[in-house]
Amino acid sequence: MASFVNEGYLRFDKIIPKKLSDKVFKELKKNPNHKWWLTSGKPFSEIWTNNVLGDIFRLPKVEGIIQSLVGPNPRYDHHFPHRVEPGKLEAQNWHADSIIDTRTKHFDIQLFFFPQDTPRQMGGTLILPGSHFRKVQESEISRYQNIVGQLPIVCKAGSLFVTHHNIWHCAQPNRSRKLRFMLKLRLNPTVRQINLWNTDDLNDPEIDQILMKSQPWTGVEGRIEQVLRIKLWRFLTDNQHFDSRYWLTRIENEPTTFFDNQQSGVYENKGV
Repeated sequence: MASFVNEGYLRFDKIIPKKLSDKVFKELKKNPNHKWWLTSGKPFSEIWTNNVLGDIFRLPKVEGIIQSLVGPNPRYDHHFPHRVEPGKLEAQNWHADSIIDTRTKHFDIQLFFFPQDTPRQMGGTLILPGSHFRKVQESEISRYQNIVGQLPIVCKAGSLFVTHHNIWHCAQPNRSRKLRFMLKLRLNPTVRQINLWNTDDLNDPEIDQILMKSQPWTGVEGRIEQVLRIKLWRFLTDNQHFDSRYWLTRIENEPTTFFDNQQSGVYENKGV
């Protein structure tokens, strides 16, 4: 969970069985215009109750991932089967999917499911670890090309990436001769996202090291990310006193003015 707070994503290689992944790929290939927009806000438990897509996201391990991040009974936001034709050399622009989102604590998750082997030649999705704290309008980052620390998703069939909804990402060119699919699903929490995961190691000293790990693209400005990670960790653990290296405590120090303290008798004015 500390890694998710820092980097904005978690990776689960080959978590979906190959046979089930193959079924999904065939379904998406057979129905290229698969209905991608269902009833937003509907309980996710009522979505895909008799469908191979539902079989993926109701695997016990996947349900455990979902509940650890957004809790039980999440709401369905939307999904989309991203299809990239063979030989498509145009890359998608960098963007974030939540340009109208003003939340500072709670977050949605997006699940990127790859039903087939996705080597670099096939492109995959490009994400920027740690970018989820930089809220942007979609067009603001479309001029960027390559960013230090960017991560191209190269994976085997059945792999699942789970991201914070604000993470920067973009589709990559498909230089292969094979059709590429990626299924993306967004879910909303319906409970406060506090201690939803296994917290047996909550006091492990390594947590501090993970939270404070720098991202290569941020430079000196990355200090604000460190402060924001501490704030998010406080929220997730319901511990308002958590800090790392005095980063947040120093800027929370707001003593009352000299005049107020003098009026209350706290200080004696001895002049200069």
